[in-house]
Amino acid sequence: MNFHSQLLQRAEQGRPLRVGIIGAGKFGSMYLAQVPQTPGIHMVAIADLSPANAHRNLERIHWPSERAQARSLDEAAKLGTTFVGDDWQAMIAHPGIDIVIECTGNPIAAVEHCLEAFRQGKHVINVTVEADAFCGPLLAHRAMQAGVVYSLAYGDQPGLACELVDWARTCGFPIVAAGRGHKWLPKFRESTPDTVWDHWGVTAEQARIGGMNPKMFNAFLDGSKPAIESTAIANATGLHAPANGLSFPPASVEQIPTVMRLRSQGGVLDQTGVVEVASSLHPDGRSVGYDIRKGVWVCVEAPNDYIARCFKEYQVFTDPEGRCMVQYKKWHLIGLELGISVANVGLRGEPTGVARCFNADVVATAKRDLKPGEVLDGEGGYTVFGKLFPARDSVARRNVPLGLAHDLKLIRPVPKDQPLTWDDVRIDDTLTAYRVRKEMEQLFPQS
Repeated sequence: MNFHSQLLQRAEQGRPLRVGIIGAGKFGSMYLAQVPQTPGIHMVAIADLSPANAHRNLERIHWPSERAQARSLDEAAKLGTTFVGDDWQAMIAHPGIDIVIECTGNPIAAVEHCLEAFRQGKHVINVTVEADAFCGPLLAHRAMQAGVVYSLAYGDQPGLACELVDWARTCGFPIVAAGRGHKWLPKFRESTPDTVWDHWGVTAEQARIGGMNPKMFNAFLDGSKPAIESTAIANATGLHAPANGLSFPPASVEQIPTVMRLRSQGGVLDQTGVVEVASSLHPDGRSVGYDIRKGVWVCVEAPNDYIARCFKEYQVFTDPEGRCMVQYKKWHLIGLELGISVANVGLRGEPTGVARCFNADVVATAKRDLKPGEVLDGEGGYTVFGKLFPARDSVARRNVPLGLAHDLKLIRPVPKDQPLTWDDVRIDDTLTAYRVRKEMEQLFPQS
């Protein structure tokens, strides 16, 4: 990739990539922890609703205190230090910043941040994949109109999966399926922030010390994040959503080529060229063995006998017939790997994954019986979970995207496991994120 030598050159020339980040939570802190060791990067500004919390997180990740004591954006840009404040608009507008990292985890706010950055001529790396899931194609379109780059975040699983899909296609392999891993049992759909640590694998005290947000991590456990990230992968790669949503079949890495193939061949797929999630647990709770829970994978097919023989010669993991094989990345390190996106965008002007079509959608689905007057609390909360659908189906049924299921009051009862529709909620149709979503439905054909 040659990024490191190019960043060294930028540092030597006094032309670092000038970055601003909105949101200094867990993901943002992980990236910030890498900045002092990365040449050619100037973190000009950090914008957070609580600058005091941002400073505490900087202390937690061992930033030198003097590094983030700039008194203004101008001072930070001039002296190579960092300004910490709460005015994201001022940060985005400042001429000393070229790349904006959206890292709030709030999809409604993220849309506003991305659109304003495009208006100011700034590139955007959108860590808040929840926003990309419900309007990523439109955000990418707006960025293109503005002549800037919009990118998914490398280190997060969608960006890594996009890389594997691109690898497969560049090598000439037909893709059977691609996706990520997950720790999954059907009962996890009912999990709330009160129960997440019972299933996750850490104690509540370990989570507190690590600054782990229970609602955010519960969004992974209850299946919302896998649906969100699978939507982002599908819309960035052109792969399709399974007609009936994700099935989370259990599969070790070695078993993926056998499981992720057509039903007629003994697998779980109704069609090829789809996204899917491999579970690290059998239905009875037993581990599958060498799992892909924290990673990503792509399953490809040998187009002829010669390539199938190559699979056998190099002893890769294949199905019993030796026709399908898996390529994978066992781990993802989220914010610790975000520097790859920063380098791609800043040095090459290229995204590490970007929505190009509207194939998939993640829909807010009742986690329990919901009553009129209740207020939806979005992904990972107490009221709804996310379910993946083909976009053509969700739009036709007028389903509420999960990313917009925040602070919406119910006006009709919704039974458990039923996807919500716009008729079930009271929506503020002046909301920017809602209007962007509706514009996308008109602009992009659904597949």
